[in-house]
Amino acid sequence: MRGMSQILDSGVLDVVNHLFSFPENIEKLMSHSRSGDKNENRTMSSIPVDIMDTPKEYIFYMDIPGLSKSDIQVTVEDENTLVIKSGGKRKREDGEEEGCKYIRLERKAPQKLMRKFRLPEDASVSAISAKCENGVLTVAVEKNPPPPKPKTVAVNIS
Repeated sequence: MRGMSQILDSGVLDVVNHLFSFPENIEKLMSHSRSGDKNENRTMSSIPVDIMDTPKEYIFYMDIPGLSKSDIQVTVEDENTLVIKSGGKRKREDGEEEGCKYIRLERKAPQKLMRKFRLPEDASVSAISAKCENGVLTVAVEKNPPPPKPKTVAVNIS
């Protein structure tokens, strides 16, 4: 009977996940970073993200607490994959001098972060901007204008 309740629970979870999932076209932006190196995946953390589809651009909002713009890299790989990552190293605090050492470290050190997104065909990879403010990274990817619709020309029949 226990196995049956697990099956029911997973079915309910699938329905709930489906109800609260991104719209299909936005969900296609999501791409899980898969690497052959399992140790790398264990040390990498995923960055939480909100994605907004506006008429002119796609906007990605990511929480990166404790990191500054110099800690983050935003690149495009393979022509259509947006990659956001950070090295995750603890830097010396301002004012710390040589010969000083920490006697207690309770704040969590930044982890290595990575997130990849497969951009849709209408994304302009040459028009991407990013800014980092108050622990939030905002990446805006402009959309290419839609192709002109073919004109219909009436031809007189003689």
